[in-house]
Amino acid sequence: MPINQARTLARYNRWMNDKFYALSSQLTDAQRKQDCRAYFKSIHGTLNHLLLGDRIWLGRFEGQPYPASRLDAELFADFEELRVARLHTDDRIQAWANAVTDEILNAELHYRSVVNPAPRSIPMWLAVSHFFNHQTHHRGQLSTLLSQFGLDCGVTDLLWLPDAGGA
Repeated sequence: MPINQARTLARYNRWMNDKFYALSSQLTDAQRKQDCRAYFKSIHGTLNHLLLGDRIWLGRFEGQPYPASRLDAELFADFEELRVARLHTDDRIQAWANAVTDEILNAELHYRSVVNPAPRSIPMWLAVSHFFNHQTHHRGQLSTLLSQFGLDCGVTDLLWLPDAGGA
């Protein structure tokens, strides 16, 4: 993974999160928390999982593991607190991506899984690729959940990221 790819994906992450939180804010708290039979049940549950996953992986990247015992843990019951935490985490992701080097991306990442806490090692570039892919996967779910409430997230293609030079 080239350095500029990590930086671009960090910008894409923020752009998409801004869009999804803006749409989610149009719903009532009850609608956001309604069980829609999704993997993390609701829009709120999926937003929480995305934040949790990002904090877990970012903690690994920064050498400061994030304490988590379950991947469905609710970090914030209050939507506004969740949104503010998301903004701060996106700041950290962008700062990390802006500071990443080839040396970091070519190193091994040693960590413990939340699901199965055995020690693991993988190439950092693969972990970073997974990190951004995980976000995209769950935002796809959010897109479907929001559409069930009549909300359209619009274009989500990476090529349409403002200032990306694509489409």
